[in-house]
Amino acid sequence: MSTTGKLRLGPLPKAETVKLTIGLTVALKAELDRYAALYAQTYGEAVDAVTLIPDMLEAFMARDRGFKHTGSQRSRGYRETPSQ
Repeated sequence: MSTTGKLRLGPLPKAETVKLTIGLTVALKAELDRYAALYAQTYGEAVDAVTLIPDMLEAFMARDRGFKHTGSQRSRGYRETPSQ
């Protein structure tokens, strides 16, 4: 682990995933790649931007007061598998 400091996004948990396809601007993809490089330097674990995006989105939604106010699922609940 590096002494670069602590990133807002901590070590990534293992979880079941669902695949989505999204479009990003070239600039945003470059910033995500830069963040992934800093993440690898900080935590000693090489990851690509695709791996970081779900946890970044989850952290964003967990901190969104307007979203929390609606009474939707919270915290790690986003990763639960829907009932069939």
